[in-house]
Amino acid sequence: MTKQIMVGGVAVGGGAPVTIQSMTNTRTDDVTATVEQILRLEAAGCEIIRCAVPDMAAAHAVGAIKEQIHIPLVVDIHFDYKLALEAAAAGADAVRINPGNIGSEDRVKAVADACRKRNIPIRIGVNGGSLEKDLLAKYGGPTPEALVESAFGHIRLLNKYDFDDICVSLKTSSVPNTIAAYRHMAEVSDYPLHVGLTEAGTPRMGILKSAVGIGGLLSLGIGDTIRVSLSADPIEEVYAARDILKVVGLRKDGPELISCPTCGRTKIDLIGLAGEVEERLKEVKKPITVAVMGCVVNGPGEARGADVGIAGGDGEGLIFRHGEIIKKVPQDQLVDELFRLIETL
Repeated sequence: MTKQIMVGGVAVGGGAPVTIQSMTNTRTDDVTATVEQILRLEAAGCEIIRCAVPDMAAAHAVGAIKEQIHIPLVVDIHFDYKLALEAAAAGADAVRINPGNIGSEDRVKAVADACRKRNIPIRIGVNGGSLEKDLLAKYGGPTPEALVESAFGHIRLLNKYDFDDICVSLKTSSVPNTIAAYRHMAEVSDYPLHVGLTEAGTPRMGILKSAVGIGGLLSLGIGDTIRVSLSADPIEEVYAARDILKVVGLRKDGPELISCPTCGRTKIDLIGLAGEVEERLKEVKKPITVAVMGCVVNGPGEARGADVGIAGGDGEGLIFRHGEIIKKVPQDQLVDELFRLIETL
């Protein structure tokens, strides 16, 4: 089991539930836009949020943002240690930084001291695209071994100044390399791990890569907090992370949709129905399983494990519960009738 850190009031590691993170894509110094986005992300299920802090204007905005949100705020710092000091003073709940890229060791000490004073943890964010040149030369590229060695180099820097409230990430855009790096790190340390892939891509491939990479690691018991990185609205990251946690059995909150593939017997727009149900289920918080089946002959029986469901026929369909047919309704009323039933559960 990993050690536990506290990001604001949220426990990470040490057996705590795996948490969902995302990152804003607004200008952080635009407080109104950033707060609006964070509140939307909170509603979608985000539990820790990260904001880029590229300049002092962004660092100064941290306090105003914190006053208006309800989840912990992590600041993302590169190169300029003064930004970390300012953001920490403004109330950041955690700092993401690479201690090796902020300059001389007195600057590392200054950040470590500021974070220790305020009980702010530091995430060491190792990234395959920005590894130290000596490690790239030593290993011939951003290999899993190079990522882990880089992490320990940064850890030693913080430990030198009596700081050990640390979380680690080791991200690449390669699923096999990322899995290997996290497995290696889990074998040789007990620091809590922030798991994800970097530059995962657009939703189609990004979710697929994240499901395999993040989901595979979680299935092995590796990972304490996760972020699905997508070239999309950050809300899509949160939905994908929730789905990954449900698929690997780590979350039971919220509904699960099951639906059958279409075949030559299908006489309804099953794909359209499934899409409509999936979209409307985003507003449902109940831990239920909902089925959308294309065949009234076999559908209810095949989906017997679902709490509720619909099965389509020719112009009409069935509403069923645990495989038992409740009523027959016109096709254009199927989804509305389904959600009326869900409301009674």
